[in-house]
Amino acid sequence: MAIKHTPSTLKRILFGLSLTLLQSTWLMATTTDSLRVTVTEGTNMAAALSPDKTQIAMDLQGTIWVLPATGGTARPITDALGDCRQPNWSPDGKRIAFHAFWDGRYHIWAVSKEGGKPQQLTTGLYDDREPHWSPDGKRILFASDRSGNYDIWQLTLADGKLTQLTHDTGNDFNPAFSPDGSQIAFISDRTDAPGVYVITPGSTEKIVSPSAAKLAGVSWQPDGSHLFYNALNKTQSGLETVLLAGGKTDMLTEPADDVFPFRASWFGANEYLYTASGLLKRGKIGSATAQTIPFQAIVALPRNTYKRKIYDFDSQKPQPVMGIKGPAISPDGQQIAFAALGDLWLLAKGAKAPERLTQGPAMDMEPTWSPDGKKLAYVSDRAGNMDVWIRDLQTGQDRMLVDMSDDLHFPSWSPDGSKVAFYQSDARNAWGRSTLYSADVTYTADVTVPKTKKLHESVFVPSQASWSPDGKTIAISALHPYSSRYREGVSEVLLLSLDGKNDRYVTPAPGHSLGTRSQNGPVWSPDGTKMAYVLDGLLWVTDVQPDGTIQGTPRQLTTEQTDTPTWTGDSKSLLFLATNALKQVYLADGHVENHPMELTWQTSEPTGLIVVHAGRLFDGKSDTYRNNVDILIDGNRIREILPHQAGRPGKLIDASTKTVIPGLFEMHTHQHAMVGEKIGRLWLSFGITSVREPGADPYDALERKESWASGVRPGPRQFFTGGLTDGTRIYYGAATSINSDEQLDRELNRAVNLGYDLIKTYVRMPDAMQQRITTFAHAHGLPVSSHEIFPAMRYDVDAVEHIGGTSRRGYSPKITAMNRSYQDVIQLIAKSGMNITPTASLQGGFSVLTTKDPGLFENRQYKAFYSEEYSNALQASSAQYAKISPGYLSNFGNLQKGVKALVDAGAHVTTGTDSPFVPYGMSLHTELQSFVGAGLTPYQALRSATLWAAETVGVSKDLGSIEPGKVADLVIVNGDPLTRIIDVLNVDQVIKNGEVFTLDALLMKP
Repeated sequence: MAIKHTPSTLKRILFGLSLTLLQSTWLMATTTDSLRVTVTEGTNMAAALSPDKTQIAMDLQGTIWVLPATGGTARPITDALGDCRQPNWSPDGKRIAFHAFWDGRYHIWAVSKEGGKPQQLTTGLYDDREPHWSPDGKRILFASDRSGNYDIWQLTLADGKLTQLTHDTGNDFNPAFSPDGSQIAFISDRTDAPGVYVITPGSTEKIVSPSAAKLAGVSWQPDGSHLFYNALNKTQSGLETVLLAGGKTDMLTEPADDVFPFRASWFGANEYLYTASGLLKRGKIGSATAQTIPFQAIVALPRNTYKRKIYDFDSQKPQPVMGIKGPAISPDGQQIAFAALGDLWLLAKGAKAPERLTQGPAMDMEPTWSPDGKKLAYVSDRAGNMDVWIRDLQTGQDRMLVDMSDDLHFPSWSPDGSKVAFYQSDARNAWGRSTLYSADVTYTADVTVPKTKKLHESVFVPSQASWSPDGKTIAISALHPYSSRYREGVSEVLLLSLDGKNDRYVTPAPGHSLGTRSQNGPVWSPDGTKMAYVLDGLLWVTDVQPDGTIQGTPRQLTTEQTDTPTWTGDSKSLLFLATNALKQVYLADGHVENHPMELTWQTSEPTGLIVVHAGRLFDGKSDTYRNNVDILIDGNRIREILPHQAGRPGKLIDASTKTVIPGLFEMHTHQHAMVGEKIGRLWLSFGITSVREPGADPYDALERKESWASGVRPGPRQFFTGGLTDGTRIYYGAATSINSDEQLDRELNRAVNLGYDLIKTYVRMPDAMQQRITTFAHAHGLPVSSHEIFPAMRYDVDAVEHIGGTSRRGYSPKITAMNRSYQDVIQLIAKSGMNITPTASLQGGFSVLTTKDPGLFENRQYKAFYSEEYSNALQASSAQYAKISPGYLSNFGNLQKGVKALVDAGAHVTTGTDSPFVPYGMSLHTELQSFVGAGLTPYQALRSATLWAAETVGVSKDLGSIEPGKVADLVIVNGDPLTRIIDVLNVDQVIKNGEVFTLDALLMKP
């Protein structure tokens, strides 16, 4: 039987933490270390009118507030840590129901209108949202994914009974009782018939307003004659109504009114309350104008500081290699193969110094042993892109096994040694789907059987494949979604039958996500009786039947942070990576054996003098140039900046007709080894000398950081974190699902031991736990970033990613569907000092600019690194996204206005793009152009990509501007970038850490 994990302990911890901060989080006393911000507008806030029409409840930035129906000062009745949303009054006006995230899942809660301790009404592993009280006060409707997609459910308050009311395979949501309680309206996204539905419990559902628009927030007119709901199309987010008798629809609001996707409520037969354009509004049927109900909410923000991590960019002291990629133990248990510093290595058991198997500019990665232990399969880009190769360990010979147009990864041998399974990435290599193939190792040209065979259609970010001993089944870790409504689920074992039978999910921990989907299992034992896997950062093993069906009770094998387990051939022990050490655990008695290794790297630092004669110098601090100066570089640092003088000692770089700017920062990117060695050259060719990576396989990121810093491969500086630190549900393969304090402690300690530069929390992380992460991170000098602004800024989270981006709510607290951000967002970010990286290029900017200027695709760097097939796939993806997200491109100008408003308000804004969803390198330049298109000056845009970026990372003492004493990271461009921001693309030479790279050299394959 499978082991059952419950969320009860985590739930108690999270809710207990949050309740202690009730109300004080918002209305703390003014002290010298706090700042009060008066909020008068809300972004995507819902509101509900009390039954007696005297009070309004609203969910401003995740807290439920109550204020007079005529307007005035709002008071909070829930704390700020619950992400409380979509309030609904009980018929007697005494309580307010809402959904909240206190325990790491959305459940239905209720609280007195006066505040106090909330009461939890639903529990479990599932999300319950959008409550609506019955007119008799005895029942609550809500939408839940309890049945595998979203359906309408009913809670009977007297006995807690739950009843499922809809059963369609599409998502049904936003339910509302009719005024007499006899009918229920709801929204559905059913593929064959989306729209507004009405159901009488026990009777057939009826669609009353078919619609291809994106709908939300249905409510009934008091006389039951009409339904009101939000309708989003390419040009408008409006309040629409449908007459139940006949189905006639009318749009009640003007296109300029940015209506939020929540229920309206009623002052009377013809007057209604709704939220739009940042405001509470009172509308009237038949009137084109609405009355504004003014409000203000007082928010207190801290002004705390902490000591940031100290960087040493000059030390050449040997450092231990920590970027150990994919260690794998040989079948006889005597050798360990792994990748580091771009090459393959072999560590013999008992030896401390590993043997280097390959060497060169190419990246050789992901070694895996043949069953007889005589060969290694691996991937390498030595032939241009990542292909599958085989090394014969007896002869030392390498041969290419598979060459495909797109990059390949994660090879694994079949048990009989005749085949190697591997994945082909999608054309864009964008953290996405991969297609499973196998290749015949014994293939010869005279055999008619194809050398390669597709084993399975593409899977979203799967783990390395593991074969059953009979070769009939492959086990991978894959996302098992909770619904199609939101991007979230759990990682489970997916069994792929190679004989045509249906795929099936199995799991040793129901409702619990396995470790990151890379090389953390499942790993089938060679004898076929067991599977090993990482769960909560620890190594587990479970017995399985020959077809992979789990049986028995899983066993925990380790008590320390564990990654990348591999079996010995006798199925008696497993090698694993314990943070920064190789260890082996034996199943018989559980003892652990260490495999110490001595492998170091050191920073490559140039020597000698360089004189850069700059015709124009933008130093990153002033909005004007310094003209005709010499920048004297001694080793890796700038010694002086002097008026030009011919004949200075040192190597001369003549930039007398050019402009010198600081090296650019890409502040939000995600990379992976599959891209190959070219990614380092790509960054530099676009003038990017530093990258910040808020989410990666930490060992993959460390391999890049150590290779680039040591000069093994050319590349920028790397500032990184590990996987996306997330809650009980995840989406991406690199997401770490945190389920306990103990697991979080292990992850945080690994962050310190591996030298992370920041910690990134993702969208399902509860605030109470994120607050704990922030306290730990700051104690170790590390900044924290997330997708959240409030209450994250209230407990000192340093930065927020994306002005929009993924949200667990299905809508953003930072920007509306019409791409508008209101006063709450602008003022809270600006006053708090929280850095924001808007990623405007991701959210339409790249598509808008390249549509407007197709010549960007003719850029020399872009054409050198990206194929025509890639560009076609990119444009097709953009068109598809625009189709499912109305207004994605047409409303981009509103997003730009938000960026301008942030900067004008004094917010700290930096440039990042979330590449590779948009192209590495080029997207940073479209980000700069988007900023200027928003109304920023080229100076302000460049400052965001240089000095402000360095400040956010914590390295402005050394980087971000061109000044004596700072590290020499410079870009030489043709043109006048303070006048024409597009001229930043005209890179001629790049200097990183004092080392000079010409554009020609960067574009040339090694």
